[in-house]
Amino acid sequence: MLKKKKTLLALSLIPQYVLIKWVSKYPELVEQFYSNGFYPFISKIFRYTLGWLPFSFGDFIYTLSIIYIVRWFYKNRKQLIKNTKQWFVDVFSAIAIMYFVFHLFWGFNYYRLPLHKSLDIANDYTTEQLIFVTEKLIKKSNVLHLKIAKNDTIKVDLPYSKSEVLKMTPVGYENLKQVFPYLEYVPKSVKKSLYSYPLTYMGFSGYLNPFTNEAQVNGLIPVYKVPTTASHEIAHQLGYAAENEANFIGCMAAISHDDVYFRYTGYTFGLRFCLNEIYRRDPCIYEDMVADVNKGILKNYREIREFWDAHENPTEPLFKLFYGNFLKANNQNKGMKSYSYVVALLVNYFETESL
Repeated sequence: MLKKKKTLLALSLIPQYVLIKWVSKYPELVEQFYSNGFYPFISKIFRYTLGWLPFSFGDFIYTLSIIYIVRWFYKNRKQLIKNTKQWFVDVFSAIAIMYFVFHLFWGFNYYRLPLHKSLDIANDYTTEQLIFVTEKLIKKSNVLHLKIAKNDTIKVDLPYSKSEVLKMTPVGYENLKQVFPYLEYVPKSVKKSLYSYPLTYMGFSGYLNPFTNEAQVNGLIPVYKVPTTASHEIAHQLGYAAENEANFIGCMAAISHDDVYFRYTGYTFGLRFCLNEIYRRDPCIYEDMVADVNKGILKNYREIREFWDAHENPTEPLFKLFYGNFLKANNQNKGMKSYSYVVALLVNYFETESL
């Protein structure tokens, strides 16, 4: 009887996959019934239940799961040869359960309505529009930088610990919800990851645990990067699965913060995306525009670049390839490159908005 149940579970992967592909064709329904219906309810339950814990419960569960999986594979290594069919049934029945839970607790957000439709803004832009918005971001970033550093050649160092930054981050969402009410963030659940060391060598600043709804931040990244990373992961927590959308919302949350250091990291975060896109389109224009950016801002960018350069390893491209394929499998056709599409949202939003 148990073997039959496991076989049925393993075979359920097929109808699950078909159902998800069918659901992905109806983003309006996902938006209405899941992303703005069931998901906020289940998300808040997890955050109320686990948000108060001072450590990442999800990372703790991952650790136990890894130990259990390694132990299971070791104990059942002979079964792979003696009863290969049953071995695969056991493995795929477990995968089927995880696949179901992943989509129920968070994954269906990959198939919601695109953010630009919710905001009623365009999803494309001209180089002229890009240049116009980038110039606005340069001016605003320079003003904030000079206000903090008092010298345009000095990089900004945040006067907070990383733990303090994580506690402060939700304030940006509290202000942002005045403009976008659907971004209300209560209760909070943003923490340093227990896996910060491996995350660093994998090349990731943070991640959302889809099974416990905890926003995880890499505790080793420079503190300058923490406000926008935490804001980005909170956007995932609120149901915005697409990376470009989480980057845009995270940028907006940091910009909306009461604290000048948060606003500085938010504006320079958005500026970096726009400058990179200008470089991709026309390196000559990029050189002209980057010359107008305060040298202290460029030093902050260099600080982040040098951090990642110092932690490069031969396996990082494999992790990026795996994650890129994961994104493609979940309705983000550009994979890791989808990160750059945040520029479309930034340009079309800030073109008419004052900074």
